[in-house]
Amino acid sequence: MCTYTTVKDTVDGSAKGPGGAWFHVSDVTVYFDHPVHAMAEHTLNIDFTDPGRGPAARVAVELTAESAQRLVAAIQSALAAVPAEMRV
Repeated sequence: MCTYTTVKDTVDGSAKGPGGAWFHVSDVTVYFDHPVHAMAEHTLNIDFTDPGRGPAARVAVELTAESAQRLVAAIQSALAAVPAEMRV
């Protein structure tokens, strides 16, 4: 069963895309659905994009729910280890 829950937000960063080229990413879409490529029935899918550069300016990630939870924990741990003044 799909929930069709989709969360969109803005981000400010860079991603390495097709052909090994780096590009700015400004948007992120996160949703739990059937994957395109990952070998799982459902995955947490994360798309980083720069809509101004067209559909090719996209990096997609499909993670199992367990892997996504570990990623969240790893991100929180890494940020917690950085002095607050550096996280601006």
